[in-house]
Amino acid sequence: MKVVKFGGSSVANAEQIAKIIDIVTADAARRVVVVSAPGKRHGDDTKVTDLLIALAQTVLEGNDYETALLTVVARYAEIQTDLELPEDITAEIEADLRERIAQRGANEAQFMDTMKASGEDNNAKVIAEAFCKRGAPAVYMNPGDAGMLLSDEFGNAAVLDESFEKLAALQHENCIVIFPGFFGYTQAGEVATFPRGGSDITGAILAAALKAEVYENFTGVDSGYAMDPRIVPTAPAIELMTYR
Repeated sequence: MKVVKFGGSSVANAEQIAKIIDIVTADAARRVVVVSAPGKRHGDDTKVTDLLIALAQTVLEGNDYETALLTVVARYAEIQTDLELPEDITAEIEADLRERIAQRGANEAQFMDTMKASGEDNNAKVIAEAFCKRGAPAVYMNPGDAGMLLSDEFGNAAVLDESFEKLAALQHENCIVIFPGFFGYTQAGEVATFPRGGSDITGAILAAALKAEVYENFTGVDSGYAMDPRIVPTAPAIELMTYR
C-alpha cells in the first residue's frame, strides 16, 4: 500500500486535479491520498491558504469580510465548474466558511488555524467528488475522525504519539481515501495546524502509521534541480541523491 501526497500546485485547478486522478488510478497500491489547499494557478496568482489568512485577519480586525470570503469561494467554484461537479459543493464550502467565522472563539491563534485548515479540508471534499465522478470510488476522511491528534500549539502543532495507533485503521477496503493535509485536532477537539508546508508532515505521519510500502510526494516540478530553475532555466536535474 502506498500513501501519496499532492502539493498546492498539483491541486490548483481542475486540469491539475484531473492529472492526479490519472496518477493515483494508474497504480492500485495508491490507496491513501493526502491533498493540500489549491496553490497558485500561475506566477501572479495567490494561494488559497494566503487568501484564507487574509480573510481571517480581516475578521479579527473587525472589518467587512464579505469580499475576502467570496474570493475564496470563487476559487473553489472555478474548480467545481471546470470539473462539472454539482453546484451544491460550492454552496457547502461557503456555508462552511461562514460557520467557522460564526463559531470564532477568543483564541485568535486557534481561529486562524481553523480558517487556514479549511483550505485543505474543503479541497479534499472536492477532490473526493472528482474521483467518484471519474469512476474511481473515493471517500473524504476527516482527520479528527481518523485520529490525527495534535498538540495545542496553534500554527506549530506536533503529532501526539497516540495518533499512530488510531491512524493505523485508516484504510478503506473499497475506496481510495482522500485525506486533507496540514491539520488535525487537539484533545479538546479544536483544529490545529502544522507549520506551513504541513501537508508533507501529514503524509509522512500516515505513511508511518499505516506502515506503507512507500510514501510518494508529488510536486509541480519535474525533478529536484541543482539550482532554482526560475532563475536559471537550464538548471540541470539532480538524477541521484544520497542521504549524505
